Amino acid sequence: MIPLTGKSAVAASAALKQELTRDSRIAGVGTSQFYPGVANLSDMSFHREGQTMAQAVMTRINRVDVDFMATLGIEPVAGRLFSPAFPTDTSFRMVINESAARKYGFPAAAEAIGQKLMLTWRGQEYRFEIVGVVRDFHFESLHEPIEPLAFQLNGAQSGNYLIAHARTGTDVKALLGSIESVWQRLAPGDPFEYTFLDDDFQKNYRSDRLLGGLINSLTGIAILISCLGLFGLAAFTAEQRTKEIGIRKVLGASVAGITALLAKDFLKLVLIAIVIASPVAYYFMDKWLADFAYRIELQWWMFAAAGAMAVLIAFLTVGGQAIKAALANPVQSLRSE
Repeated sequence: MIPLTGKSAVAASAALKQELTRDSRIAGVGTSQFYPGVANLSDMSFHREGQTMAQAVMTRINRVDVDFMATLGIEPVAGRLFSPAFPTDTSFRMVINESAARKYGFPAAAEAIGQKLMLTWRGQEYRFEIVGVVRDFHFESLHEPIEPLAFQLNGAQSGNYLIAHARTGTDVKALLGSIESVWQRLAPGDPFEYTFLDDDFQKNYRSDRLLGGLINSLTGIAILISCLGLFGLAAFTAEQRTKEIGIRKVLGASVAGITALLAKDFLKLVLIAIVIASPVAYYFMDKWLADFAYRIELQWWMFAAAGAMAVLIAFLTVGGQAIKAALANPVQSLRSE
């Protein structure tokens, strides 16, 4: 994704695209006003022909060239994409997504083809023909629902971004070097900058990743402190009950039985903690997930698995001391008696 921000880059955008198209390592090149992963701040209210402004649907607009959608692999589910083979394709032709088709009242995508959308701007009406419908895709983060989206040809405008799609198996580093050479030759007045589509899209989840990392770190610290506390308490309890353990062994108690005896009191506390923590965890997780338009649903087994893991960690922490006490020689523990 190469931003066309400087004057020389904008002036040379057509030549840049032509040069990059000739490179056999590049599968497609297109230009656009926006692309998936960056905020689309352009929208307009359209209504179907024969309807009123009260029935208008707010629609995001992305002005693109004829190659943009093919470059990103966006395919039509009805109708067609923009194409040089159709000289009638102008800025008054539109390709919309499935969400827009539904919002405009077309039960099936095919029913939208050839229909007209109306825009009232400064007291004048403009008519746009729908030539294609594309499958819904996420052009914003998963925090946001897929909104109605329409593509228009950008006409004489170059667009804000030049998009190059490298073929699979291409040496991207070498290709970037070639693109930079072309850039410096055709747009020497502007610095060469670029990003990758997947990186830009992942920036939408930066705060979520930071939150996840913070929670994981704090969870690890909490588990460590808890285990240290359990370990110390188990060692103290085993020391206090040394003679009891010795008597039980003399009377025939098994190592497993003594281990279970010492561990069960601690595990009861862990189970009580799980019962208290589960509804609290559910509440806050549900609140966090509510920020996503597309989300998983919390299931009972998630809390059961977390509880089982907590019990296992507690048992391993306490069990070591319990087994050590159970394996001790009862003669040594009862000698003072």
